[in-house]
Amino acid sequence: MVPELFELFGISFPAYFVLLTTGFGLAIWMSRRWGQRTGLDKESTTDLGLYMLIAGVAGARILHVLVDGYFWDYVHLCTDPAQVTWEISRARCLSEDVGGIWDAAAGVCHPGSRDCLAWAKFWNGGLTYYGGFLAATWYGIRFIRKEKLPLLKTVDMAGFTIPFGLIFGRLGCFLGGCCYGKRTDAPWAVSFPGWSAASEAQHKAGLLSRASMPSLPVHPTQIYESVACLAIFTFVYFYVWPRKRYDGQVFVAFVALYAVARFLIEYWRDDDRGGLWSLSTSQIISALLLAAAIVLGRRLAARARAALASPGN
Repeated sequence: MVPELFELFGISFPAYFVLLTTGFGLAIWMSRRWGQRTGLDKESTTDLGLYMLIAGVAGARILHVLVDGYFWDYVHLCTDPAQVTWEISRARCLSEDVGGIWDAAAGVCHPGSRDCLAWAKFWNGGLTYYGGFLAATWYGIRFIRKEKLPLLKTVDMAGFTIPFGLIFGRLGCFLGGCCYGKRTDAPWAVSFPGWSAASEAQHKAGLLSRASMPSLPVHPTQIYESVACLAIFTFVYFYVWPRKRYDGQVFVAFVALYAVARFLIEYWRDDDRGGLWSLSTSQIISALLLAAAIVLGRRLAARARAALASPGN
């Protein structure tokens, strides 16, 4: 866990934010190169990437606030900060960058002032991928139609740029300590330092006597997903795209593969996931997206076969 990757001109750059923006930046760079190779307006494809980035961050943050278990913390940060508790050290609580109020009796820190915009500060961590994916897809389709770009051909570009960007985004999660996994004694297990999200959760569950202790070994689920996204990107970019039988196939393949990978990885995650029927919110969305990808893939394939079979082809 590396909360701050580096400091420049007195400004600290969180590892999560640096890796996240690196992933977004490289994905937009790939979309621009794709636009050049396919003869589409590279400025339009660049604008598409930027607008999808904005929509994606907004959607990811909103879904995080609503379903990841922090909704009332954000409400209380604005209305009554005394109801919010942070299990951090006294020194950290009273430091200049936190400016909290130390509760010696309970051994916890309370926010030192109201912050009605805390819910919007995504750079501190707290983005839910599927919220970003759904928002970016919705706005991206609107932009493509407005700019009169070929819809299915353009969404195929998203089919390999999104998993490419996620490779770096999930590495940012690992360095930031979020999205941690369940307890395990596997040889590849990792332990996060004291005051990390994993340590705090294990302390609350009675597994650690103090939140300042390093966490017990857990599954590095952030790395699992980063590797899964690397595999998906490699498959759709180097195998599916050169051999695709219809426009839209790359995007369909990405959505289906990611949905399966995410559904399975969720079983090893241990952070608050929300959800229903013993399934996390992300597992429910994964199941719905997998079904949608299968239906869409079949329809697009049937349309392509019909076009080939029509007179004149």
